[in-house]
Amino acid sequence: MSTPSRPNAERVDLLRARLSAALHTERVEVVDESHLHVGHPGAREGKGHFRVLIVSDDFAGLRPLARHQLVYRSLGELMQTDIHALSITALTPKEAASS
Repeated sequence: MSTPSRPNAERVDLLRARLSAALHTERVEVVDESHLHVGHPGAREGKGHFRVLIVSDDFAGLRPLARHQLVYRSLGELMQTDIHALSITALTPKEAASS
């Protein structure tokens, strides 16, 4: 599968839009950390490294692995075409308020 030639700023917007559309989010933050990984295999392939913080009621009652799987499904093919590495913080609103 070929990697689209998208600038990472466009990818950040696309990731944010996909997550916001798929989940009932109160907050979505996407940070491009690709500059920290220059020279890594994924970076050489043109894929990005991102960190996301998502606050959603959709995570209520889910263990961390299930929350991450929900995020992966929400991003769909971007996980193969645009993302090399993804650091996920997935919280419910109650968890976010207490942290």
